[in-house]
Amino acid sequence: MISMLLQLAVMVGAIALGSRKGGVGMGLWGAVGVFVLATVFGVAPADTSGIVDVMLIILAVIMAAAAMEAAGGIDFLVGVAERAIRRNPARVTFIAPLVSWAFTLGAGTAHVFYPLLPVIHDVAREGGVRPERPIAVSSIAATVGITASPVSAAMAAMIVMFDGDGWGLPKIMAVAVPSTLVGVLVAAAVQTRVGKPLDQDPEYRRRLAAGELEPVAPTGAQASLGAQASAGAPASVGVPAIASGAQAIAPGAQASLGAQASAGAPLSAPGAQASAGAPLSAPGAPAPRPRAKWAAYLFLAGTVAVVVSGLFPALRPGAPDGKGPLSMPATIEILMMAVAALILLVCRVDAKQVPATDVARSGLVAVIGVFGLSWLGLSFIGANEQRITDALGGIARSQPWFFAVMLLVLSALLFSQATTTKALMPLGLALGIPVPLLIAMWPAVNGYFLLPTYGTFIAAINFDRTGTTRVGRFVVNHSFMIPGLVTVVSAVLTGFGLAEALA
Repeated sequence: MISMLLQLAVMVGAIALGSRKGGVGMGLWGAVGVFVLATVFGVAPADTSGIVDVMLIILAVIMAAAAMEAAGGIDFLVGVAERAIRRNPARVTFIAPLVSWAFTLGAGTAHVFYPLLPVIHDVAREGGVRPERPIAVSSIAATVGITASPVSAAMAAMIVMFDGDGWGLPKIMAVAVPSTLVGVLVAAAVQTRVGKPLDQDPEYRRRLAAGELEPVAPTGAQASLGAQASAGAPASVGVPAIASGAQAIAPGAQASLGAQASAGAPLSAPGAQASAGAPLSAPGAPAPRPRAKWAAYLFLAGTVAVVVSGLFPALRPGAPDGKGPLSMPATIEILMMAVAALILLVCRVDAKQVPATDVARSGLVAVIGVFGLSWLGLSFIGANEQRITDALGGIARSQPWFFAVMLLVLSALLFSQATTTKALMPLGLALGIPVPLLIAMWPAVNGYFLLPTYGTFIAAINFDRTGTTRVGRFVVNHSFMIPGLVTVVSAVLTGFGLAEALA
């Protein structure tokens, strides 16, 4: 028992050090943890074959998404999203999170959400809606959508683990998509009651009186922006102007969050341009690329093809040994790499631009994070499986929600749904929790919001110039806690019912 506790301390220490460094530091310190377990405690490093499958899927999807970004496809999607959000400003608290969830589901990454933040802020303020309400729940929706997307890194980990147990992509999505959607809708409904109305918020009124904010521009003042979006131009600050932070990034440059919050200082993020009425696209931005929409269409077509191949295995290519169709992981890899190649061909993208995109860089972080941290977690669990099962097995089987709490808390430390999935779902299997219940509890890996140090939330706080989206004096009393908890609890409860019906 003492040895297991010391090994646990090594694992927690490696995660903590990786969190401080951020980026690829998470995965690299995970590998250091494996080294310590192996050399000091004699722990055999876990087999990495399952991890490699996940990494290959991530690389294939990231290549397709990066090619789409290089062709201007993400800017095109942002324009579509802006028009949807601006169509009904009074209901932005419902529309914005639904759009954010849907875009993440389709793209497989929350990267497309960042340019929407200034749009959501301006639409809310113009409509007299407290910006905290749509901004906070949309930030949660963007992260939760990852656990519903057929092409996300987290879904790749689930497919690799459960495809052989009768829970392939279609069945997982049949639980994950409606459960996360219900969670987002319930949270949006709750958010409509959060906080004082905008015109009664003391911090907003103080900023107006001090001249820190301009009066709200008439709704028509944004007409030129809508025209720009309809023309296919980037409707908001470009993705490179926002602090990068796709699904596996753990920002390491945010250590001063608590000090800034307690001092009342505004949190800073690169490229913040949320001033009311200001144009949301960068001055002198390049003209929209005429083939950008085709890049988006090709990527979304690839996503649909992944789902269809999961529903109808007979449509997949045959395996080399003649024993049926290719596995789902191999099918995803082939389809998404082919999509990347088609985007380069059809949209005439210079291949040298692809590795330089924000999506490609964040994908590298995801791969390294999944490799190092999953390897560390699987090595620890493999060496102590019997002790863990003896200690927690009875509780986990009789009170399965206990495991959902574990997923929620640990995901806040790992900063990655994919890493949390790959590292902890095997523990759930070892504890004897039925697969349908593990599928139902999967949305609990979206625990980033417990501590608002993730890039999405830092950017959201920055873009709300009214001051309504904020971190409280005690750090944990922040704008994202209520929508985050409501979304996860509602999604897991809905998932229990759906998983039981499909089992």
